[in-house]
Amino acid sequence: MEQTKRNKDYWRANVALLIKLLLVWFAVSFGAGILFADFLNRFVVLGFPVGFWFAQQGSIYVFVILIFIYVFRMRTIDRRFGVSDEDQA
Repeated sequence: MEQTKRNKDYWRANVALLIKLLLVWFAVSFGAGILFADFLNRFVVLGFPVGFWFAQQGSIYVFVILIFIYVFRMRTIDRRFGVSDEDQA
């Protein structure tokens, strides 16, 4: 019974992390790159309008950063619930 609750808590933490990261990715890629591009294009960084930069480069950089955040946070979650691969090695 206790193991079932731990499994549910583990997956709840996993899915909550995924939802948060996907919301950030959506906000950056769709929001900054499309919805708010006209507003962001008023600002220029390194010679490029910010909205254009997010649509072409920024969302990719944010996606890669989110991958690293996911790996770091999942290691923490795995250790907390005792399912880490590092513990078994």
